[in-house]
Amino acid sequence: MDERFAMMSKNYTEEQKDLKAEVKGLQQQIHEQEQQAENIEQFVQRVKRNSTVTELTPYALRELVKAVYVDAPDKSSGKRRQKVHIEYDLVGYIPVDELLKAEQA
Repeated sequence: MDERFAMMSKNYTEEQKDLKAEVKGLQQQIHEQEQQAENIEQFVQRVKRNSTVTELTPYALRELVKAVYVDAPDKSSGKRRQKVHIEYDLVGYIPVDELLKAEQA
């Protein structure tokens, strides 16, 4: 009987430990998603403030863009092509095809 109790107690303790770790992980995920939602809201407000801008000013660039990355030129098609990746402040990199889908909707 004592052996069974010891085994059940060990299983219970391990299960509690696993559940506490899972709760901690889920709380971290919730915090990250809340932070991401807040960042998106702040970015949307910045975009709204700059929606009437007709040219890219240094102010708008600083407020909306975190970094711009330019790939090396590719001449394999006979034409010089370079890809540009824009990392937006607060929301990161948004693929161009996603932006085009949103614009068409």
